[in-house]
Amino acid sequence: MMKFQFISNSRDETINLAKKIGLQLCPGDIIAFSGSLAAGKTTFTKGLAEALEIDEIITSPTFTIISEYQGKMPLYHIDAYRLSGGNDFYNLGIDEILFGNGITVIEWSEIVQSEIPENAIKINIEIIDNEKRKITIDNWKYGRIN
Repeated sequence: MMKFQFISNSRDETINLAKKIGLQLCPGDIIAFSGSLAAGKTTFTKGLAEALEIDEIITSPTFTIISEYQGKMPLYHIDAYRLSGGNDFYNLGIDEILFGNGITVIEWSEIVQSEIPENAIKINIEIIDNEKRKITIDNWKYGRIN
């Protein structure tokens, strides 16, 4: 598994990077996001959704916890921020989502770390300044990200 680091200088660069990644994802892939509030996790997810040809507007699922979108394959967008740990996550019936036929994106994955499969792609987004982000992708299994 490989690790990559990128510097994104804008929201558009973050979305474009996410599109490149989204085009390589396969059913069953899980992306576990970490990063502070307003780092760009939902913005990144918007780029993934574009790659999956999802026409719906992607919003943070903080209050719904799980949002499902349909495109070339389903995108399950989970926000673990309001969960109190792995048990809450598991009680959502998460097995069907994690091991289903779509892509699962988990924001605030560190809260439910005990339930995240080892093969999940880990993406950390750090705020450098107002627009600039350091994006680290770990556990990547598909070769170079161009």
